[in-house]
Amino acid sequence: MAINKERLWARLMELGEIGKQISGGVTRYSFTPDEIRAKELVAAYMKEAGLAVREDAAGNLIGRREGTSPKAAAVLTGSHIDTVPDGGMFDGALGVLAAIEALQRMNELEVRNVYPIEVIAFTDEEGSRFGFGMIGSRAVAGTLQPKDLEQRDEQGIAIADAMRSAGLAPERVGEAAKPPHEVKAYVELHIEQGRVLENLDEPVGLVTGIAGPLWQQFTLIGQAGHAGATPMQLRRDPLQAAAEILNYIYAEAKKYENAVATVGKLKTLPGGVNVIPGEVQFSLDLRDIDEAERNRLEASIHAYSQQVCERHGIELQIEPLQRVAPAPSSSAVQEAVAQAGKLADLANLPRLASGAGHDGMQFSSLWPVGMIFVRSRGGISHNPKEWSSPEDCAAGTEVLYHTLLQLANEDKGSF
Repeated sequence: MAINKERLWARLMELGEIGKQISGGVTRYSFTPDEIRAKELVAAYMKEAGLAVREDAAGNLIGRREGTSPKAAAVLTGSHIDTVPDGGMFDGALGVLAAIEALQRMNELEVRNVYPIEVIAFTDEEGSRFGFGMIGSRAVAGTLQPKDLEQRDEQGIAIADAMRSAGLAPERVGEAAKPPHEVKAYVELHIEQGRVLENLDEPVGLVTGIAGPLWQQFTLIGQAGHAGATPMQLRRDPLQAAAEILNYIYAEAKKYENAVATVGKLKTLPGGVNVIPGEVQFSLDLRDIDEAERNRLEASIHAYSQQVCERHGIELQIEPLQRVAPAPSSSAVQEAVAQAGKLADLANLPRLASGAGHDGMQFSSLWPVGMIFVRSRGGISHNPKEWSSPEDCAAGTEVLYHTLLQLANEDKGSF
């Protein structure tokens, strides 16, 4: 094994102490003293690894290893070090520390790379503080807008004000954008946050793409009435119609290889135990790594919902809340990861989709993107019980090491 497993694990545990809660979980919101301490520690790791360290205008922490062709496009890697409230110590942090470890071993082993490699700890991927995530990666992609910085936390503090308190100048955030010609590819190591690898008994997986979330709110309007005085055949009960639609959503989503459908919010009005609902509201979270497949599933759900509501005499309203394009992994990056798996004695890495969003999805239209997953025990994440073993973390980092070397030495014409 090329990488230093003990050093990687020690750094994971040390970083996990910053923002640690009584529960054992970790809370590190962006632009807070705990996040600043975490960035200082990670910057120290980067310097120890022999990297040139800087912070860009969005607060992204960047460590760079030059290549033999320093003016060439850079290979980017990394993740984030902010957390959800009372989250785990692996989500995001593993991707940053694994990348630092990989570059440190390249320096220690005197391995050369043609293209420069940059490790980035992105600002506020989670969005837990302001309800607006991926601030750093949006800035690097050049899509972060001044109005986005007006988002406020529960104390009424705007992102722009929080940036100023951390020594940043929000009016200069556009300077963090990287022109596409300056980047060769992006690859991110991350814990799976699911149970696919565990069920396959595999430590590491190759990610085929990041599913894009489509959020909608369904409102079904019928007629409220007395629960005892209104015969079943005379009711216009929106909950009965909603029940049929929900069953269809779950059954239909299972027909698609990578689609997932979730109804996380359900509300009946007026909400009395002895009152037939007059209105039902529910949310729909629909995801797939193939946008065309997601659109087909969406269309079939809408068509069926309309049919059901017409049959029951129910008014149907569907409000769009969010539509994010999926981010399929580049075939070239997937091939590099697959070859890296063989070099790490993990031939035939299992392929799986990412249902969760990641910083890399901000770059899919700009340069080749790919991901590597590390097994999550029990599929648990965003939770103090989040855990990946030292062996699995090391195995994933070994695959990342070989992936970065391939990407940083291959001719760009193959991408």
